[in-house]
Amino acid sequence: MRLARPLENLIDQLLILPTIGPKTAQRLALFILKLPVGEVRQLAQAMVDCREKVYPCPRCGYLTDVEPCIICRDESRDQSILCVAEEASDIIAMERTGFRGCYFVLNKNFNLMEDKGLEEIDLQPYMERLQSGKVKEVVLALNPDIDGEILSRYLAKITAAQEVKVTRLAHGLPVGGDIEFADELTLRRALEGRKEF
Repeated sequence: MRLARPLENLIDQLLILPTIGPKTAQRLALFILKLPVGEVRQLAQAMVDCREKVYPCPRCGYLTDVEPCIICRDESRDQSILCVAEEASDIIAMERTGFRGCYFVLNKNFNLMEDKGLEEIDLQPYMERLQSGKVKEVVLALNPDIDGEILSRYLAKITAAQEVKVTRLAHGLPVGGDIEFADELTLRRALEGRKEF
């Protein structure tokens, strides 16, 4: 069935968003059509403002609209623990845990298996943080995939050379998961990371 061209265009634009399929895009587009024009303009302006005014903090890489970001300005944070993450969304998840250390966000959509090498990642701000002498432990909070593993090993090597303790997030079985449905790698990591009970 043909739709009005502007409606089709809106649906197509919504489809570029992650996790939005055709049916959801259509539902969202039809919902937007029901909104008052003023609210639609506010929504559109919020998207434009976000895109134009939000950028990675030059110190830690977290998303901000002021320098330094709200996390870097927080003097109550433990400056001796630095958590390294791939994306700002990882920091949002870490913050929900109550973590009170500092962060370094790579903000790089890297794929080391497709020849996008480690040299493309700007680690100068990271090295400056390590060389400041304040950081005593680096927590590697990278995704447990091949790229995350390669990057973790690389970061561990250059971090250890600065005589800074390197740890990583534990890997293993999720709470509420069944052992019989876990894959080999998850079970292996769960066994390797076992702790005294």
